[in-house]
Amino acid sequence: MNFQIEILIGAFIITTILALIIIPILTKLKVGQIERTDGPKSHLKKQGTPTMGGIIILLGTTIVTILATTYYYKHGDIIVARRIIPLLLVTGGFGLIGFIDDFRKLVMHDTEGLKPAYKMFGLLIISVMYILYLKNVLHMGTETYIPILKIYVRIPRSLYIIFAMFVMLGTTNAVNLTDGVDGLSTSVTTIIISCLVVIASKLGITEIITFGSIVCGANLAFLMFNLNPAKVFMGDTGSLLLGGIIASMSLYMKIPLLLLVIALIPVLETLSVILQVAYFKKTGHRMFKMAPLHHHFELSGWRENKVVSVFSLITLILCVIGLAII
Repeated sequence: MNFQIEILIGAFIITTILALIIIPILTKLKVGQIERTDGPKSHLKKQGTPTMGGIIILLGTTIVTILATTYYYKHGDIIVARRIIPLLLVTGGFGLIGFIDDFRKLVMHDTEGLKPAYKMFGLLIISVMYILYLKNVLHMGTETYIPILKIYVRIPRSLYIIFAMFVMLGTTNAVNLTDGVDGLSTSVTTIIISCLVVIASKLGITEIITFGSIVCGANLAFLMFNLNPAKVFMGDTGSLLLGGIIASMSLYMKIPLLLLVIALIPVLETLSVILQVAYFKKTGHRMFKMAPLHHHFELSGWRENKVVSVFSLITLILCVIGLAII
């Protein structure tokens, strides 16, 4: 565990240095946020704030993961080293798709960005490859843990692949929707990933403990620059990679259903969008002042810091509950 603490601190330091280098570059390149005119008026002043900052988290995570993998190889923990790399590849793949989307929007000034069909196809391919890796390389079964009941249920192989793809894509989309207030997505995902690391510690899964610790260190460093007033936004580069990390870690430990508890905030953010669209189509009126949910509270008078504090506290409480029912 001492090594995991060291790499968390290392990831924090390296990511902080990267942020100090990359944020001025993004500012100089004028890779700035484009705000919706129909959103909270307080967000209009964010126009031009550097985005694509998720590349900072990705680079910090990649550098420290490579260093950690090298350490395990040198100390004879070859299995752990080999199992960390696929987690990094999923992270990098999801982050790359987000980066392409951000690049097209902010650098090429293509308002649509990466076409939704292409984005979904890319995420789907990476998800399928990861699921097949778990099945065919690690020979993991289709057992899925049911919280509260504390039992494993075997899901038929064909259904499991569909279920796992839904977890990967659904989690990624949910985290993406949560990224709309300074520091919100970074704070919530850090707490969720920390919870998954604690569970991995209970199960003795070193590769998850290691990789999760690295991501937490990188996230905490990024959070310093992402809190209100944010100096940088993560963009799709960050939100997609963080969603991919949470989903891949939960599938690895066979606990994706626990995300309905510990990741309830991103789930509710997604549901608020679905309900808003459905209700508006049926009645012509809005169910919420604005969706996703965090914008509803902003328009109800909550300051951004209050939204982040309350949503983070709720996530922390839900993670404690999650640890109790696991």
